[in-house]
Amino acid sequence: MTDLTTLAGATIVFDLDGTLVDSAPDLIGTLNVILREEDIAPLPFDEARPFIGHGARRLMERGFAAQGHPVPAERMPALFERFIAHYNQHSADETRPFPGAVRCLTELKAAGARLAICTNKLTDLSLPILQKLDLIDFFDAVIGADLAPAPKPDARHLTHTIEAAGGRIDRAVMVGDASTDAGAARAAKVPLVLVSFGYTEIPAADLNPDVLVDHFDELKNACVTLLTACPAQDVRL
Repeated sequence: MTDLTTLAGATIVFDLDGTLVDSAPDLIGTLNVILREEDIAPLPFDEARPFIGHGARRLMERGFAAQGHPVPAERMPALFERFIAHYNQHSADETRPFPGAVRCLTELKAAGARLAICTNKLTDLSLPILQKLDLIDFFDAVIGADLAPAPKPDARHLTHTIEAAGGRIDRAVMVGDASTDAGAARAAKVPLVLVSFGYTEIPAADLNPDVLVDHFDELKNACVTLLTACPAQDVRL
């Protein structure tokens, strides 16, 4: 049986879309609503899925471009406003935690870990999803790109999130699915776990995580392993 005492006082930081929750159906559904309103064919789900993870604006830019209709800079604010208005009403229609996520969060929290969200999604879009899915009480901090000094892959997004959760950078683990998460973790020198089931154009294995997991059932042991390999030092943020 895994010794969970290592988790006490540690901070486990999660990306949101593609890591903790499968939000692709609602994000791509909203993108396709806007495309149809512009008389543009909707984007196939599997083609659009890897575009998620860099924020809604980037999703729209890539979605329109993929259909041969790049958005002029002057039109993006109005299109983005329509996207947000629709998505706010439908952000948890089909979005669900990935299998095993709730059990994993429960076990990490019970072991004394601090939990936090570090996402390039806007904070005001992230909080309603966590609330609707009854996940919000697990987290000591939720830091969207708008609350960070700079978005992932900038290290400051991750270090600010750890600090907001009351944690220490030398006792933290980043859990993500894509290059933005890998970049932030490497820049901040924080151990990195990537999930294999997320949204990424570069396969997670090719991003060289410290640990790659295929299911949330593997995450607790992965965190213990990484925190044991990087023992606590007297260093604070």
